Amino acid sequence: MTATAPDPTPPSAPGRPGADPSGAAPGYHPRRTLPLRVEAVRQLRRRRTLVTGLVLAALPFVLIAAFAIGGEPERGGRRINLMDTATASGLNFAAMALFVSAGFLLVVPVALFCGDTVASEASWSSLRYLLAAPVPRWRLLLSKLVVALVFSAAAMALLPLVALAAGSAAYGWGPLELPTGGTLPADEALGRLALAVVYVFVGQLVTAGLAFWLSTVTDAPLGAVGGAIGLTIVGNILDAVTALGDWRELLPAHWQFAWADVFQPELETGGMLRGASVSVAYALVLFALAFRHFRTKDIVS
Repeated sequence: MTATAPDPTPPSAPGRPGADPSGAAPGYHPRRTLPLRVEAVRQLRRRRTLVTGLVLAALPFVLIAAFAIGGEPERGGRRINLMDTATASGLNFAAMALFVSAGFLLVVPVALFCGDTVASEASWSSLRYLLAAPVPRWRLLLSKLVVALVFSAAAMALLPLVALAAGSAAYGWGPLELPTGGTLPADEALGRLALAVVYVFVGQLVTAGLAFWLSTVTDAPLGAVGGAIGLTIVGNILDAVTALGDWRELLPAHWQFAWADVFQPELETGGMLRGASVSVAYALVLFALAFRHFRTKDIVS
């Protein structure tokens, strides 16, 4: 009897009947790697996520304590803003908290979540192991970007939600008193406040795009986060240069407070639509640059 030599070709090898022609293991599919829930849990357990949430949740209570110590805000100044009516109701307090934090404080968590996500993996020397799993590069970036944007949106919503609850407990629930005079019913004012929060998030997409792109360029998380914040500050400075004239309308910073128009007797959305279009256009370009650079990047860490 002639012995038959065993077939050295593994079951999953190309060329074997029923095998995947790409050579991938049975059951492997690129779209099933690194599920969003896995990435979300990884980011949620990080200390910086918990610290960021605590800081944003604590700010409304700090403001309430400041008003309790310093007294009611003064009115009658030459500039009318949301600070003048901050203690009129919980809705007024939430609008004021959004007003004082949108310019800089809310920039930080967006830059942190989007700038730290890829660069931190490189700094920990774990990025190449994720790609060797094998997780396709586009899938890795997409999962991290989606989770980073979700966490950024949650940070945007956390501050006004806590401010609304704390302000209602401290100053009562009632209509929104407009700084220019008149009031808005509570239900209508609540919808306008939600619209303002959505616009603030859309306006921060430029910072998110900057941070995410820099996160694919550098292996230093602090460089990506700090670079995005620094460039955002530069944009604010350029917007203050009135000599630029109409060129300032091309700057995302020029429209960052366009959401204040929702707290007018008649809803105005023209400024928000222009600001959103500018922000989304910049963000799409920056996200595309991040994917393009990461596709051919030499991963050594």
